[in-house]
Amino acid sequence: MTLEDGTQLTANAVIDGRGPAPSPHLCLGYQAFLGQEIRLAAPHGLEEPILMDASLAQGDGYRFVYVLPFTPDTLLIEDTHYVDQPLDDDAQLRDNIRAYAKAKKWQIDEVLREEHGVLPITLAGDFDAFWSEADGQPRSGLRAGLFHPTTGYSLPHAVRLAQRIAALDNLSAASLFTAIRDEAKQEWRQQGYFRLLNRMLFLAGSPSQRWQVMQRFYGLSESLIESFYAGRLSAVDKARILVGKPPVPLGEAIRAAHCSTPSRLRSSYRRDSTFSRN
Repeated sequence: MTLEDGTQLTANAVIDGRGPAPSPHLCLGYQAFLGQEIRLAAPHGLEEPILMDASLAQGDGYRFVYVLPFTPDTLLIEDTHYVDQPLDDDAQLRDNIRAYAKAKKWQIDEVLREEHGVLPITLAGDFDAFWSEADGQPRSGLRAGLFHPTTGYSLPHAVRLAQRIAALDNLSAASLFTAIRDEAKQEWRQQGYFRLLNRMLFLAGSPSQRWQVMQRFYGLSESLIESFYAGRLSAVDKARILVGKPPVPLGEAIRAAHCSTPSRLRSSYRRDSTFSRN
């Protein structure tokens, strides 16, 4: 393995965990975000976090801000967007944060640090074809498809994968590839319902109205929401999420539900350039 500075390392196996790579066998939406930890000129007055404030201009996708207070005068403000294409205008996101702070009457004294990223949101895919691209190279994390398909978060999957690898007797590349692929395949099978919900969010209705889907979801019970974030929904949980009047047009929701493979999704939405990129 050759590093960016030219250093070469030799090992029996190398696991590629460099993040998601473009693939024609996955159709994705994205969660793009930029956050700033800031020090204010005066105490902010918050006693608890603001987890999801969507009372904002929505634009081309579902947008919300969350705020984490760390000390009486420091907090993290993060501007987050569920969008069809990755955002490439960090300057606009910084402006959004300044505008949000101003609306809250918070005067920014100093930006202490900044974080930004783009997480994949899986709509459809061909698991076997996706893994054939690896050509025997062990993968991990987002590059292995080991992440929550709706939130893009990968830490719980990383812990489970680390435990699985630690239990292996054979740490050769071939052994690791098989073990990680099996782990990813098991997760893929369990995540079909989440991909269905993602397609309804991204493909049914107007992007500027996606907040309605989230508003309905976060009105459900706390235990169900916890199970959703853990990626472990029961049959009753799944039914509860879908029962009732849908927050998106019914016909479009049914159409999105049936696009479970990349080829079918692209065929159904061929007039929408959003999902012809991969």
